[in-house]
Amino acid sequence: MSVHKQQVRLGLVGYGEIGSTLGRGLRGAGLEQVAAYDKHAFDGPFAGLIQGRAREAGVTLVRSTQDLADAADLIVSVTPGSVSLESAAALAGCLSERHVFSDFASATPTIKLGVAERLAGSGACVGDGSIEGTPRNGYAMPILVSGPSGERVRDLLVPWGMTIAFVGDRLGTASGIKILRSVLLKGIEALTDEMMLAARHYGVDQAVLASACKTLARPWMDTVEALIPSGVIHARRRSEELEMSAEAVADAGIDPVMARAIAARLRWKAELGLKETLNGIEPATAEAAFDAIVGAMTAR
Repeated sequence: MSVHKQQVRLGLVGYGEIGSTLGRGLRGAGLEQVAAYDKHAFDGPFAGLIQGRAREAGVTLVRSTQDLADAADLIVSVTPGSVSLESAAALAGCLSERHVFSDFASATPTIKLGVAERLAGSGACVGDGSIEGTPRNGYAMPILVSGPSGERVRDLLVPWGMTIAFVGDRLGTASGIKILRSVLLKGIEALTDEMMLAARHYGVDQAVLASACKTLARPWMDTVEALIPSGVIHARRRSEELEMSAEAVADAGIDPVMARAIAARLRWKAELGLKETLNGIEPATAEAAFDAIVGAMTAR
């Protein structure tokens, strides 16, 4: 991988929290030309905020996607994933063979493939990315990239202080890693909300949190290896326990959205009949347990 600082004309699609963090950081590191297009930059309630951030960072705000394409060779989209396709469509007629493009939005691999389809006729080198950290880490927040433009994006931006790892030539790989890990990480947030709000009602919030932390005070892979193999055998018992948990949450005046969903997922696993198929013997590893689950799903 190249470590040479090569000046590149960078364009950002979107200048919200992520875009402004990248723009400020890269300009501070010495990247001379950074432009940004944000459809709210000159009209709307956040125009002043966007313009102020850009002015302080030395980032040039442009008024159209064509202006951005003219001002940049490397373009990174940092819009919400819900508008990735719309943003790509707006850029489609503006890009050319000289452009390198990557969509960093949190979105599914299917959406990122749709972005590439919309830009296919432009001749631009297209890929996807995903941000694993938060803006609190500054512009060096960990980022994954994949697809045809992945290595080029990494090599152009890492020398300027960004933390970017290339994870494969297949477009959508980086986004798939991020969006699926969010099931767990955002799920933990939602589960903690539901648990603690109910626990506060009973006056046991700190005790419940301490008990949970004690159980989880080990490497996450150890937790995975403890829960998943035993889960294929004990799913029914665990689903019944979660149904009781849901009742306790509801009695506290909190809608037990998460607890009910967990109980439903565990009932589904119990109904695969793996306890009977495996004669009550736990698989040796989590990987073996997932193999058994997939096998049972396929056999249905």
